[in-house]
Amino acid sequence: MAEWIIHEGQLALKGTDTLLVPAADDVFRSVIEGEQRWPDVLPGRSGAARDLTFCRYPILLGLILLEDNGRACIEFEARLPDGGSTRLPGRAVRAGHVILNGRWFPLEPERTAAVLSVAAEAGMPDGGALLSLRAVLYLKNLRDSGLVEDRLGIDAVAVSRLLPFSEEASSRVRATLYPYQADGWRWLRFVAAEGIGGVLADEMGLGKTLQVISLLLDPGAAPTVPALIVAPGSVLENWCRELDRFAPSLSVRKHHGAERTGSPAGLAGHDVVVTSYDTVVRDGALMQMREWALVVLDEAQNIRNPEAIRTRAVKRLARRAGIAVTGTPLENRLLDVWSILDFACPGLLGSEGDFARRFVDSPEDAEALEPLISPLILRRRIADVARDLPRRIEIPQLLELDAETADQYERLRQAIHAEHGRAAPLVALTTLRMFCAHPDLLSDSGGHTQFIKLQRLEELAEEIFESGEKLLVFTSYTRMADMIAARLHSRFGVPADTLDGRCAIDDRQPLIDRFTATKGGGALVLNPRAGGSGLNITAANHVVHYNPEWNPALEDQASARAHRRGQTRPVTVHRLLIAGTVEEVIAERLHRKRALSATAIVGVEGEAENLADILAALGRSPLSHGPATDRRGV
Repeated sequence: MAEWIIHEGQLALKGTDTLLVPAADDVFRSVIEGEQRWPDVLPGRSGAARDLTFCRYPILLGLILLEDNGRACIEFEARLPDGGSTRLPGRAVRAGHVILNGRWFPLEPERTAAVLSVAAEAGMPDGGALLSLRAVLYLKNLRDSGLVEDRLGIDAVAVSRLLPFSEEASSRVRATLYPYQADGWRWLRFVAAEGIGGVLADEMGLGKTLQVISLLLDPGAAPTVPALIVAPGSVLENWCRELDRFAPSLSVRKHHGAERTGSPAGLAGHDVVVTSYDTVVRDGALMQMREWALVVLDEAQNIRNPEAIRTRAVKRLARRAGIAVTGTPLENRLLDVWSILDFACPGLLGSEGDFARRFVDSPEDAEALEPLISPLILRRRIADVARDLPRRIEIPQLLELDAETADQYERLRQAIHAEHGRAAPLVALTTLRMFCAHPDLLSDSGGHTQFIKLQRLEELAEEIFESGEKLLVFTSYTRMADMIAARLHSRFGVPADTLDGRCAIDDRQPLIDRFTATKGGGALVLNPRAGGSGLNITAANHVVHYNPEWNPALEDQASARAHRRGQTRPVTVHRLLIAGTVEEVIAERLHRKRALSATAIVGVEGEAENLADILAALGRSPLSHGPATDRRGV
């Protein structure tokens, strides 16, 4: 005869050579209802069953997501009739009944089946589970189902603590990473290795490009090449040069404009292909012919609109993992975040319709969404990591003219060279400099022509104003200052004033006082000669030099309006330069002068050495500049 025993916390039948843990329904019918369920088992209470109290009402089962000994895990939890709860081993759950404090409880069968299905999907073995990031995200997304209770407050930074993670520093990239950049590189390695992807949303000035390049060079467990980098056309040249600077061993091809290839073979054999959003739309079929280990979207706010053609085009790209890079993942609506994450982590937040029904644009729903997406959005602000940074962060931004505008510049350069040659005075180069600020400065146009540098300024301003911060823009040209101020005010609705020679000296400080007193974002557009000395504008912690100056001291003095005593935040200084033009020669000249003397005052006119720089400027063409479109690293 078999008899009832308690085995590892469960009611079981022990025979001569057998041990059986029956289903809850069989136990109930045999012990409580007295049915003869087994030939060799007496019905009713016998053996260990005599000492138990049997509850007819089933208890509810759930899963809890929590941290245990520094790792993410899940466990089964029973919710008792008296309102209490207790952890359960997997064997009790699968049997459908459990003994707790001398009482036998059945588990509600339909709910138990649903919980077991979720546990299996999350890869949970018996006895609890240490989880992958994919499982964590899956369970967090079920927190509203009633089956999962999320007790794991995990964000992207905490991933390194809760999940298997390497602590070594990248050794292949030709740069010394700040500690927060090394953390970002390790996080990128982790999400890429899991094939999930993520959003690198650091504030501008923290080196998002360098962190991505570190991932390409030192990917860890899973390869990240071949990689496709998709960015606005304005920054493709900057990507190519940064790759050449920090990762010369990678083979890079720029696929854009007249340099596009028409066949898959033209993209093959390269570690990294750099292209634009518009090119992905135009060459979508070609891009889809190659399966990318990694696709990186720079300025990923470009795909905020899920219905946009460019959004659909990049989401069709075959990829093992996707990384979205943006300083502004959320602008006006929660659907912005859905669209970006739907590229990086397809399916994580369901379909667009499901998401829109689940999350409306309210503070309550934004708060509910945050735990689901925080493990996949790495967002650091300069204020959070300022101890690792210099107080002044220099960011040169090299922009590339489109083919039509480059042809216009070349015709203008040839005309100046033909007229002046070696005797070209500095004033002759002013024409080229004005063109690089905006071609409309050389005509009677009202500044309505789209131009790459003004577009890039607007992209930077969007992120700055999104953070509620202020911006100083320095330009030498009065018409350009008016154009910038008008554009920033009309697009973003922020106060945008000009300060130049037209502003009386006695009126300048009151203007700055109003700028300082304004809450939230704002812009002040200054001439470096009028605003470059004697002013303290520490309300702004972002500076953009819209066009470079021949005199490095003039530019440094202008930057110092924000970076001076009284400034409590690191100052980010952007320099917008057009590749292959007079501006690149000026930038090289400034670098050379600063190397000789950090505070050298270089005369604007009359220096003998100016001639060499003028000739270099006249000889530089945007039609033949920069690193080769197709290069093989060594």
